[in-house]
Amino acid sequence: MHFKLIVAMVEDDLTDDLLDAARKAGATGSTVINNARGEGLNKALGIFGMEITAQRDMLLFLVEAHRSQQIMEAIARVGEFDETPGTGIAFVVDVEDAVGVKHQIAALSDTAGQTSKPS
Repeated sequence: MHFKLIVAMVEDDLTDDLLDAARKAGATGSTVINNARGEGLNKALGIFGMEITAQRDMLLFLVEAHRSQQIMEAIARVGEFDETPGTGIAFVVDVEDAVGVKHQIAALSDTAGQTSKPS
Protein backbone atom coordinates (compact mmCIF):
# COMPACT_ATOMS: atom_id res chain seq x y z
CA MET A 1 0.00 0.00 0.00
CA HIS A 2 1.34 3.42 -0.94
CA PHE A 3 0.92 6.37 1.43
CA LYS A 4 1.10 10.12 1.10
CA LEU A 5 1.51 12.69 3.85
CA ILE A 6 -0.77 15.71 3.72
CA VAL A 7 0.58 18.64 5.72
CA ALA A 8 -1.68 21.60 6.43
CA MET A 9 -0.77 24.78 8.31
CA VAL A 10 -4.01 26.46 9.37
CA GLU A 11 -5.46 29.06 11.69
CA ASP A 12 -6.26 27.28 14.93
CA ASP A 13 -9.96 28.13 14.76
CA LEU A 14 -10.23 26.10 11.52
CA THR A 15 -8.62 22.93 12.88
CA ASP A 16 -11.76 21.06 13.98
CA ASP A 17 -13.62 21.85 10.74
CA LEU A 18 -10.67 20.67 8.65
CA LEU A 19 -10.31 17.47 10.68
CA ASP A 20 -14.01 16.73 10.12
CA ALA A 21 -13.73 17.45 6.38
CA ALA A 22 -10.66 15.24 6.04
CA ARG A 23 -12.33 12.34 7.85
CA LYS A 24 -15.46 12.63 5.68
CA ALA A 25 -13.19 12.60 2.60
CA GLY A 26 -11.46 9.37 3.69
CA ALA A 27 -8.72 10.23 6.20
CA THR A 28 -8.49 7.59 8.92
CA GLY A 29 -6.62 9.72 11.44
CA SER A 30 -4.46 12.77 11.99
CA THR A 31 -1.81 14.36 14.15
CA VAL A 32 -2.21 17.96 15.29
CA ILE A 33 0.76 20.05 16.35
CA ASN A 34 -0.36 23.18 18.18
CA ASN A 35 1.34 26.56 18.32
CA ALA A 36 3.15 26.40 15.01
CA ARG A 37 4.24 29.71 13.54
CA GLY A 38 4.19 30.78 9.92
CA GLU A 39 4.72 33.80 7.77
CA GLY A 40 3.42 34.63 4.29
CA LEU A 41 4.59 37.06 1.64
CA ASN A 42 3.85 40.03 3.84
CA LYS A 43 4.02 40.19 7.62
CA ALA A 44 0.70 41.09 9.22
CA LEU A 45 1.03 44.38 11.02
CA GLY A 46 -1.33 45.73 13.65
CA ILE A 47 -1.55 48.94 15.58
CA PHE A 48 1.66 51.01 15.71
CA GLY A 49 3.21 48.72 13.08
CA MET A 50 3.71 45.83 15.49
CA GLU A 51 3.86 42.39 13.92
CA ILE A 52 0.85 40.15 14.46
CA THR A 53 1.51 36.43 14.67
CA ALA A 54 -1.62 34.32 14.84
CA GLN A 55 -1.49 30.87 16.37
CA ARG A 56 -1.41 28.13 13.77
CA ASP A 57 -1.89 24.40 13.94
CA MET A 58 -0.01 21.89 11.81
CA LEU A 59 -2.23 19.02 10.71
CA LEU A 60 -0.59 15.81 9.50
CA PHE A 61 -2.57 13.15 7.65
CA LEU A 62 -0.92 9.89 6.59
CA VAL A 63 -3.36 8.70 3.93
CA GLU A 64 -3.62 6.02 1.30
CA ALA A 65 -2.36 7.52 -1.98
CA HIS A 66 -5.57 7.16 -3.99
CA ARG A 67 -7.49 9.13 -1.33
CA SER A 68 -5.02 12.01 -1.03
CA GLN A 69 -6.48 14.22 -3.77
CA GLN A 70 -10.06 14.08 -2.47
CA ILE A 71 -8.84 14.81 1.08
CA MET A 72 -6.74 17.75 -0.16
CA GLU A 73 -9.70 19.14 -2.08
CA ALA A 74 -11.96 18.81 0.98
CA ILE A 75 -9.61 20.64 3.35
CA ALA A 76 -8.82 23.31 0.76
CA ARG A 77 -12.53 23.94 0.25
CA VAL A 78 -13.34 24.14 3.96
CA GLY A 79 -10.21 26.15 4.77
CA GLU A 80 -10.76 28.53 1.84
CA PHE A 81 -6.99 28.56 1.29
CA ASP A 82 -7.18 30.01 -2.23
CA GLU A 83 -10.04 32.41 -1.54
CA THR A 84 -8.83 33.98 1.72
CA PRO A 85 -5.14 34.89 2.05
CA GLY A 86 -3.58 33.94 5.36
CA THR A 87 -5.98 31.14 6.32
CA GLY A 88 -3.50 28.40 5.60
CA ILE A 89 -1.69 26.18 3.16
CA ALA A 90 -1.57 22.46 2.48
CA PHE A 91 0.72 20.22 0.48
CA VAL A 92 1.28 16.52 -0.19
CA VAL A 93 4.52 14.58 0.21
CA ASP A 94 5.17 11.03 -1.03
CA VAL A 95 5.95 8.60 1.77
CA GLU A 96 8.54 5.98 0.91
CA ASP A 97 7.84 3.74 3.89
CA ALA A 98 5.76 3.77 7.08
CA VAL A 99 5.61 1.60 10.18
CA GLY A 100 2.96 1.51 12.86
CA VAL A 101 0.13 1.63 10.33
CA LYS A 102 -0.73 -2.05 10.12
CA HIS A 103 -4.18 -1.47 11.66
CA GLN A 104 -4.84 1.34 9.17
CA ILE A 105 -3.89 -0.89 6.23
CA ALA A 106 -6.25 -3.59 7.48
CA ALA A 107 -9.11 -1.11 7.87
CA LEU A 108 -8.52 0.37 4.42
CA SER A 109 -8.33 -3.11 2.89
CA ASP A 110 -11.64 -4.09 4.50
CA THR A 111 -13.25 -0.90 3.21
CA ALA A 112 -11.96 -1.53 -0.30
CA GLY A 113 -13.02 -5.19 -0.21
CA GLN A 114 -9.51 -6.39 -0.87
CA THR A 115 -6.52 -7.52 1.16
CA SER A 116 -3.19 -5.74 1.04
CA LYS A 117 0.10 -6.41 2.65
CA PRO A 118 2.13 -3.56 4.13
CA SER A 119 4.93 -2.46 1.85
